[in-house]
Amino acid sequence: MEKIESSANRYGLIGKDIAYSFSKGYFSEKFSKLELGDYSYENFDLQTIEEFDALLHNNPNLKGLNVTIPYKEKVQTYLSAIDDVAAQIGAVNTIKFTKKGLVGYNTDIYGFQKSIEPFLEKQHQKALILGTGGASKAIAFVLESLQIPYVFVSRKPQEKQLHYEDLTKDILKEHQVIVNCTPLGTHPNIDEKPKIPYQHINSQHMLFDLIYNPEKTTFLKEGELQGATICNGLRMLELQAEKAWEIWNNE
Repeated sequence: MEKIESSANRYGLIGKDIAYSFSKGYFSEKFSKLELGDYSYENFDLQTIEEFDALLHNNPNLKGLNVTIPYKEKVQTYLSAIDDVAAQIGAVNTIKFTKKGLVGYNTDIYGFQKSIEPFLEKQHQKALILGTGGASKAIAFVLESLQIPYVFVSRKPQEKQLHYEDLTKDILKEHQVIVNCTPLGTHPNIDEKPKIPYQHINSQHMLFDLIYNPEKTTFLKEGELQGATICNGLRMLELQAEKAWEIWNNE
């Protein structure tokens, strides 16, 4: 701990219940490979977003932060500025420390687009986005830019959204891309999965799960059993992490 606290260049992740986090291991390994001995990356597990001010006060050497569930939307009120795209999405997952204050960005967009594009085929014309949290907004932004119409699916649907109970055979046939933006299936609760009618999935579908731990969630396993193309969120995370690193180091 003393070594971490004395690091001149400290980075980290804010979220809730994030001991499982990908980011700490990824950046710690990156700093080691680059021989950046005075760099460190830590998890900052906040029980509420109100703890954010104290985090900043108690950690003066912070140079950049990543943001995960459930603070991608709530953290925006603590920032001095927000990148235009992140503002349009309404969610921030990367914070850069500047002389003028904290600036928010969204690198989920880059990570998701670059990781899903290789899997998209001509039949993938419409999409279902499972969940309506901060990550889902970046997914919607990318799908829109790829000209793939989408519908949100939620346990508490708002206007123009669907409930899980609304998902019929015809709806699944019409929407060939299904993206899970919920935490259902994340380790250690690996048996959980979104409540969709998996029996109506087939080889024309592409299932993308933002979860990376476990490598193959129950959601993806069910889709694979039906012949669907599947992809987890690991590559997306690697790509968004590299984009965050680029933002932190871009003068």
